[in-house]
Amino acid sequence: MKSIFFHSITTLLLVPLLASGQTGTYTINIAKFSSRKIDEFSPVYYKKGIVFCSNRNHGLFMNYFTPENKGLLKINFVDPATGKVRLFSRELTTKFNDGPASFSRNFDTVYFSRNLKVSGAVSENSNPRNKLGIFTAVEEGGKWGKILDIRFNNEYYNITTPYISPDGKRLFFASDNPAGFGGTDLYYCNWKGDYWDDPINLGPEVNTAGNESYPFVDREGGIFFTSDGRKGLGGKDIFYTKESGKKWLTPVPLDAPVNSEYDDFALVADSVMNEGYFSSKRGSSIDIYYFRTNIHQLFYCKSQRINQYCFKFTDESKIPIDERYVQPEWNFGDGTTLFGTSVEHCFKGPGRYKVTLDIVDKKTGRSFYPEKAYNLNLTDIEQPVISAPASGMTGENISFDGLSSNFPGCTILNYTWYFSDGARKTGDKVAHSFQEKGDFEVKLGLYVRNNKTGEIRQSCSSVPVKIFGDRLDKTAFEKRVIKADPPVNITDYDHAKLEYLYSNEKAYNPDVVFRVEILTSKIRLPQDDKAFRNIPRKYTIREEYIPSEKTYSYFVCEEMSLMETYPSFIEITSLGFTDSRVRIFTVDDPAVKEINNLKRIFGISADVFFRKNDFAITPAGTQLLDLVLGIMAKYPNIRLEIENHTDNVGSQSANLLLSQKRAEAMTGYLATNGVSPMRLVAKGFGGTKPVASNYFEADRKLNRRVNFVVVKE
Repeated sequence: MKSIFFHSITTLLLVPLLASGQTGTYTINIAKFSSRKIDEFSPVYYKKGIVFCSNRNHGLFMNYFTPENKGLLKINFVDPATGKVRLFSRELTTKFNDGPASFSRNFDTVYFSRNLKVSGAVSENSNPRNKLGIFTAVEEGGKWGKILDIRFNNEYYNITTPYISPDGKRLFFASDNPAGFGGTDLYYCNWKGDYWDDPINLGPEVNTAGNESYPFVDREGGIFFTSDGRKGLGGKDIFYTKESGKKWLTPVPLDAPVNSEYDDFALVADSVMNEGYFSSKRGSSIDIYYFRTNIHQLFYCKSQRINQYCFKFTDESKIPIDERYVQPEWNFGDGTTLFGTSVEHCFKGPGRYKVTLDIVDKKTGRSFYPEKAYNLNLTDIEQPVISAPASGMTGENISFDGLSSNFPGCTILNYTWYFSDGARKTGDKVAHSFQEKGDFEVKLGLYVRNNKTGEIRQSCSSVPVKIFGDRLDKTAFEKRVIKADPPVNITDYDHAKLEYLYSNEKAYNPDVVFRVEILTSKIRLPQDDKAFRNIPRKYTIREEYIPSEKTYSYFVCEEMSLMETYPSFIEITSLGFTDSRVRIFTVDDPAVKEINNLKRIFGISADVFFRKNDFAITPAGTQLLDLVLGIMAKYPNIRLEIENHTDNVGSQSANLLLSQKRAEAMTGYLATNGVSPMRLVAKGFGGTKPVASNYFEADRKLNRRVNFVVVKE
């Protein structure tokens, strides 16, 4: 009969078995349980034994044969200590090819490949549409049951060689889906809590026009897989890749003698790649080989990074300040204070620092506006650290030390050194001499185990070493001037974690206002409370409850610009309210939002709304007031205070009178046009509440202003 078998096995000439005890990265031996007369391949760990595929006959079913006159594949189990092989499970055995398989971490679920249709006569199901798919089964009372197929199995292309990741979150497999890159591609799907998501192709970084299959996933999430579409030692070879960001790194072939000129595939290894098994056709049959690692292969190395302690700190706030009166003050939590919008600071080393940025009054040094504060967790880079001189002489022993490697909360299991002259060594400290001058690269690879999770991963760093044949050249090299890199922005450094305590620059938006808060209280205070006795009468004390803080906030000034609060802040703090601060609030009341929006559009300049030195309203003023009429009609439960202010030019009494008449002119216009006078209050302050100095005309113009304050009933 015609075999329905998806595994691509290349027939090779009979060759002698390689001898054991080879030198190099790996030592290999044919596994004790493997026979040279039948095929065994695709080993995986199962409890204390090995599960693998084999075409050996266990005598349980009619012995069908493939066109190559070999028995069909079944899932087998072996105890490596005894070498005794048995059928893994009768429940998972069919009349067709079964396997390969892989298991969940606790071995209670098996993922295996077989034909979609296995019931009925073999002759009836031996057709091209009876593809291979992936199935699952659950162990119950020593037997495997609840056999289910993966939802994306189909009759149009094969899905096989499944391997479940150690964390159970990804299922990898191979498929000859015609939408792929070649013969068979590697795919994975993510577990969504109660189903497997749609398959994702690993992409051209991994898949080729040839065949990729037999994935094995290590504890780090890296993948060992088989390919005949990549440059290797011949036939199928075993490669390694891992994900970096959203892409897979360029696969690296395993060193000989695991890879060879023959077909090598389906590798499985322990958590630190100390030993494992793989499949190879190095004789008349496919056999399983045991390998032991003599010196760990370093798959991916990064240049050793230098820990950064010097950074640039920048005030990125969009809130304008007037640096004639205030300035940004940085406090770095280590006793250092610097002033400026952009500053540079060097910490002594890793640690936890509280960084604050305040806008402070230049005269008094008092905090005017707290802009942001965060805890800075500055850590050293987790990496293998090679301590060694940057240069040496030919024939001279150079010491290399890896003891400064930084992996907090982890145990370093081993140290592997690679020297680019071909030498390799192990140990936390080694010495090596280069026999030729030139530029060399030294690599240090570590296997590191997380003490909390038990996760094991490989990490590798490299550093350059320059070797000289002339000592004068070496001396000149060591005296070279190395220009330091400019400090990076603290927010761009990947080993600086910022835990914000507050950030008013992040809270800034078009609906914010700035308030001069004089105090807060857990209980509500009456307006005549003694805490307010020194507040000048020109200020109206307003109250707002802050639910997030469970406190009442009392403030005397609210402006749409930060610097407009500065004169009031200075006056209030000089009266003894030293705990006063300027706070940012986001307006959520719709009526206040609309009034503030009018201010933004029309401005608040009294020069625009009134004739010079008069209280006659200009056309621009009536246009504004007509829009205010609409807001008052829309929100019948609000009252409106109209405040008018002047500069300090002229007598105080004349300015008070002019500002009062201007305010009354506006309330009068609104009342004439239908707003109840009971909903309107006119207040003239003259020049008593400036928002800027009166030294220059530009500042005096800011003080000549109109303000609308919404008061709820």
